[in-house]
Amino acid sequence: MGHTTFGGGLAGGLAALVLALAGAAPSRATDLLLPVPTVTIYAGDVIKPGMLRLQTYPESFKARTAVIDAPMAIAGRTARRMLLPGEPVPVNAVEDPRLVSRNVATQIVFEEQGLLITAVGSPLQNGGLGETIRVRNADTGRIVLGTVMADGRIRTGAGQ
Repeated sequence: MGHTTFGGGLAGGLAALVLALAGAAPSRATDLLLPVPTVTIYAGDVIKPGMLRLQTYPESFKARTAVIDAPMAIAGRTARRMLLPGEPVPVNAVEDPRLVSRNVATQIVFEEQGLLITAVGSPLQNGGLGETIRVRNADTGRIVLGTVMADGRIRTGAGQ
């Protein structure tokens, strides 16, 4: 089966990925090109473009579960379980990277009408960018809802 390997840093890897996709055509018009790992990827690992290659599968290929068919849908995400080299990646085997982890102290930011208040809190669940999660204020013990920001802080208040 044919394959194309991606390498370089994240930006360079994504550029190479796009170029490889443009030049990596299936041997027959009905063949499938699916991204597969080139190395064993363990649960919790962030998937880099250099860890993937395209592999050709016949049109009759039926995966046991729904699989990801676009390398861009995998790169930069986190493996939820071990992914084996040469095996298609199930849709439910990857997730967005966690920016906050349960019970790991992080900063809570309350911002409303020019007022900015910060506090330390303990997330009650894991969270990725833009997710709304519950967090316990370390000073008051009060549980509030907040949105995970790109820097790992949690924004609360009307402006969240």
